[in-house]
Amino acid sequence: MPDLDLSHPAISDLRASARRRLPKFAFEYVDSGTGTEGGVRMNHAGLDAVRFQPAILRGPLEFDLSARAFDDHPLPFGIAPVGYAGLIWPDAERHLARAAVRHGIPYGQSTVATVDPEATGPIAGDLGWFQHYPVNDAGIRRDMLRRIAASGWKVLVVTVDVPGESRRERQRRANISMPPIITPGMVRDMILNPAWSIGHARVGKGRKPRMVFPESYLKDLSGADAFVHAGRLIRGYPDDAYIAALREEWDGPLVVKGVQEGADAERLLKLGVDGIWVSNHSGRQFEGGPAAIENLREVAAAVAGRARVFYCSGLRGGLDILRAYALGADFVFLGKAWYFALAALGPKGVDHLVHILSDDMRSNMAQLGITRPQDAATRLLGSQASTARSEG
Repeated sequence: MPDLDLSHPAISDLRASARRRLPKFAFEYVDSGTGTEGGVRMNHAGLDAVRFQPAILRGPLEFDLSARAFDDHPLPFGIAPVGYAGLIWPDAERHLARAAVRHGIPYGQSTVATVDPEATGPIAGDLGWFQHYPVNDAGIRRDMLRRIAASGWKVLVVTVDVPGESRRERQRRANISMPPIITPGMVRDMILNPAWSIGHARVGKGRKPRMVFPESYLKDLSGADAFVHAGRLIRGYPDDAYIAALREEWDGPLVVKGVQEGADAERLLKLGVDGIWVSNHSGRQFEGGPAAIENLREVAAAVAGRARVFYCSGLRGGLDILRAYALGADFVFLGKAWYFALAALGPKGVDHLVHILSDDMRSNMAQLGITRPQDAATRLLGSQASTARSEG
């Protein structure tokens, strides 16, 4: 895509275009962190601190970008679940599920998507990963799992790093509330961004985006009441017993997302989980902790090959993906980048993002003299390399 390579050579360019095409509240929703966004900056600084030693005289290289999550994939990255995705861009969930199928990569969908699992599970097929927020009613949980499985989703991802709501001050300044309340300023923004507005009018038929899956369990409520009670429904407080119950009730691969300590990974392995997902929610929940990448090495060492290790948070391109592989990830996911691409260029933007990431990885792998992302650890610089060897 040489034309897009000139106008949008990086994720930052997709982000800039998305900012111009989205209403302010939609952009702030997808782009913001919490607090002063120290967690967002920490993630980027932590990734930047992972350095490599370039290599020379390696001759021509044939690159292999394939990687294994639970199945083999032709590319080493997937689409992370993002809540309320349909607010960011009209019909985002279906667009991204189709893109995942085109490229053979995992597609993650949130419990709080604006479509239910039945709408997108058949599209994603074996590539579907459904993200589960803990619920405080065991009967509802079991029925949710039944519906998820019946819709064809193969992997269940339970998110455990949202014990309470974060303030996300940028979103509040943009008048984002849950349930959404339309203000005159938001109406003006929607008028000034016709592609977003027309798309929502067509897809949503004038209705506000909703958390349709949890709301489907509140038959006697509607509108704002349904939204509020749906939020309470999925505000469960998981513990070891909750994970054990999920393991009993879900037949497929079970992943726990939001792990940041090796000791927690060890506990989860004893409960029978199949995947450990290192993430700090991209700095959207808490800004006082370490960069997620700093936790990856410890968690990967604790897992020691007994389960798959996944990573997201702060990734900005192919080099960052290699950094995650170098520190122990088996597979990586990106979240907001897919929505920048969709908002910037529509469905072709998602394909262009796949091109950006793949091409950037090949370019950096050539500098490192490696042919597979899994070999990035061999080129870690100095003390990082010795630590990786001792932990591996």
